[in-house]
Amino acid sequence: MFTHYGYITKLHDNFDLLILLFIFLCYSVAPVCCSSRYGLALLSSYGFFVVYSLRVNLSVAMVDMLNNTHHSSINHSSSVCPAHASPTRPQHNHTASVYNWDSETQGWILGSFFYGYILTQIPGGYLAGRYGPKWLMGFGILGTVVFTLLTPVAADLGASYLIAVRVFEGIGEGVTFPAMYTMWAAWAPPLERSRLLTISYIGAQLGTVIALPVSGEICFYLDWTYVFYIFGAFGLVWFVLWALFVFNSPNTHPRISERERLYITSSLKNELSTSTHIPWGSIVTSIPLWAIVVAHFSYNWTFYTLLTLLPTYMNDILGFSIQQNGMLSALPYIGCAVLAVLSGQIADYLRESCQCPTVRVRKVASLVGMIGPAVFLVAAGYTGCNYTMAVTFLTISSSLGGVSASGFNINHLDIAPSYAGILLGITNTFATIPGMVGPVIARALTKNNTIEEWQIVFYIAATINLLGASFYTLLGQGKVQPWAVHTSYSHGD
Repeated sequence: MFTHYGYITKLHDNFDLLILLFIFLCYSVAPVCCSSRYGLALLSSYGFFVVYSLRVNLSVAMVDMLNNTHHSSINHSSSVCPAHASPTRPQHNHTASVYNWDSETQGWILGSFFYGYILTQIPGGYLAGRYGPKWLMGFGILGTVVFTLLTPVAADLGASYLIAVRVFEGIGEGVTFPAMYTMWAAWAPPLERSRLLTISYIGAQLGTVIALPVSGEICFYLDWTYVFYIFGAFGLVWFVLWALFVFNSPNTHPRISERERLYITSSLKNELSTSTHIPWGSIVTSIPLWAIVVAHFSYNWTFYTLLTLLPTYMNDILGFSIQQNGMLSALPYIGCAVLAVLSGQIADYLRESCQCPTVRVRKVASLVGMIGPAVFLVAAGYTGCNYTMAVTFLTISSSLGGVSASGFNINHLDIAPSYAGILLGITNTFATIPGMVGPVIARALTKNNTIEEWQIVFYIAATINLLGASFYTLLGQGKVQPWAVHTSYSHGD
């Protein structure tokens, strides 16, 4: 009888264990399909698509906004390399205004966006943490959309008005990345960060990939003013969707499943600070943060050089028409988008399945994503008029840059998830400087539009990239910093 009773007790205990195991499995990992966190990733990706399409469309439109009466539609005799034949442009295309802006004025117009962008980086991170990221990001992008729609009017009024409009666009967009990092601090489980963030930020690459060729086609078949009207309309649609379907945290989302909510909140409970005090002293003296700052600044010098001036290089040096220009300028960002997503999947696989330390994954991704672009950017400067090699090297350069999306780019969430928005605001403030001064310096160095002048521009960008990669490799970290949470918690570092 005693043995029988003990057997029943043992069965009961085992049953309890099975129940506990079942509950653990149910709540430990929430499904990806139809989940709120991946829905947020897709909708935020759409948002960054809007952000970058509004940022880069001027780069292509600028080629068509200039009063280059000595250029014919077929033979670009002023380009360094022999021009490429292109279809005859529809005559109604010539209804839009054109302007007599010299290369220096063009540099200021292209760089003016970043003078506004830099102003709202740190305030954006602070405001997102204090008042919530949803409406800050929503109204930030909406403001950018409104000023984009005003671009043709501002251009007609004069270069100074256009510069002012671009500054206001930058102010609106400046809050987007800090706000989204604050959002992900509450939504992204640690071992899904690389996947979720690369899905989210691939929208920036897609915005570039799609906006560049589509802007060229719009300029070709309509006129440059429609570039701003059409992409502005996409921004208005995004704002409506964002307002209806996005919430600041899993706990405030009315339609999230209980299983997913518990999975997200339980995975983050050891990483988020419960204090409302912001440790500014510890933040600004954090060596791992400054490693990210240097890497971010360095990478963006190359990125913004190509982002703002690649259409100009394609036109003035390689002799591609406005229609061909947009498509070829987009090729580098197609590769960048693909490698960004692949690197995110590989990075989380290495951390989760192979138990690879987070810091090692971040540093390797950063090295590949910064040294690779530097090498191929310099190589592109020595291809001369070999169009195939030039476009190939520029494409490889930007494509490899996408790997850094799983490197320093998301390291803020590793070292201080509770203050990720503020940290991103700090690093992006410094990383915006290349966008402000890079186009101005590049256009000042390329007044004669010779291949040798552009080689200097590429050498400067590559050197800065190499220095940044070295600094981050020496001082980067992958664990939550003691000042960021009451109990430091590591993911394999």
